[in-house]
Amino acid sequence: MLLSPVGSGFKNTDVTGLDYAKDFAMKDHNGQMRRLEDFRGKAVVVFFGYTQCPDVCPTTMSEMANVMQQLGPLSDKVQVLFVTLDPERDTPELLSKYVPAFDSRFLGLVGDKAETEKIARDFRVFYQKVAGKQAGSYTVDHTAGSYVFDPQGRIRLFVRHGQGTEPIVHDLKALLS
Repeated sequence: MLLSPVGSGFKNTDVTGLDYAKDFAMKDHNGQMRRLEDFRGKAVVVFFGYTQCPDVCPTTMSEMANVMQQLGPLSDKVQVLFVTLDPERDTPELLSKYVPAFDSRFLGLVGDKAETEKIARDFRVFYQKVAGKQAGSYTVDHTAGSYVFDPQGRIRLFVRHGQGTEPIVHDLKALLS
C-alpha cells in the first residue's frame, strides 16, 4: 500500500490509484444485487468480517456508527458495507438483523463460497477459518481494516482498525468536500 504523502491531508493510509479492489457484485442482506457503482455520489466504506466475530467486527461496526453520528447530515453521503467472510453461518437473514443494528443505513453483503473467495482475493483481504475448542466451532482470522472509495467510485483510503473515530470523520469530510 502507498503511504499518505506529506500534504495529502488524510489521516489514514492513502491508497489512491491502487490497482485492485475495483468493484464487486454481491447480494445485500435484502437480496438485492449490489455493485460499487450503485453508490456513486457517496463515499463508500467496505469492511470485511463476520457476525460471530468476538472483537474486531463489532468494534469496527460500532465505530462506524459513531462516525455516522459525528458526520451529522453529511452521513447521508456515506454508505457502509459489511462483507461477510463467513457465508456458511452469515445468512442474509442473520445479516439483516446484525448489520442494521449498528445503523439502519448499513448494508451486509453475502455471497457463496466462490463469490466470497473472489471478493477477498480482489480486495487482497486475508481470511481463514481457525478451529475452535468445540467440535464444529470455528472463528475466522481476517484483515481488520476498511477500504474507502470516494463519491466517484475511486479507491482512496485504507482505514486501520482501532484508531478511533476522529481520523475517519476527518478523512470522510475531506472526501466529501
